Amino acid sequence: MRTTDFTAAPPQGQATAMFIGATRYSGPLAMLHTIRTWFPMVRQMKRMAGYRWHTVYYQFPYTIGTIAFFSDQDAMLKFARSRHHRELMCWLTDEGANNATAGFIRLFTAEPHGYSNGSWRAEDGSMAHMPTWTPLSTEAAGPTVHRR
Repeated sequence: MRTTDFTAAPPQGQATAMFIGATRYSGPLAMLHTIRTWFPMVRQMKRMAGYRWHTVYYQFPYTIGTIAFFSDQDAMLKFARSRHHRELMCWLTDEGANNATAGFIRLFTAEPHGYSNGSWRAEDGSMAHMPTWTPLSTEAAGPTVHRR
């Protein structure tokens, strides 16, 4: 089930670049103010070439975060340069802690290989198990997968 072919996977499985970030807002009014830029930004992101999928998460009391997937790192970085995203980032950061008190962004890229099975398997449709585990960074080869 180890593969480099993700053509049958859902959109987020086809992505090779992922963004995760969060903003801790200064309070409920700052969170509400974000709506002015948020919805146009999401519409713009969904229309951009390379967008695959996103979700939003909330952490009490004032943190909102986003996880977004793109076809590749260039597509993700083009979104970061987009008008609505720039406006939101400037509003969050240009006035000290008036609008946001903390935030982070992490960018990830996918290894070319991964795993698939069932209806998301793109090669030959077989459900054969892998003979070895993927090696750790300290291993030349992964150990044999023990089957019951």
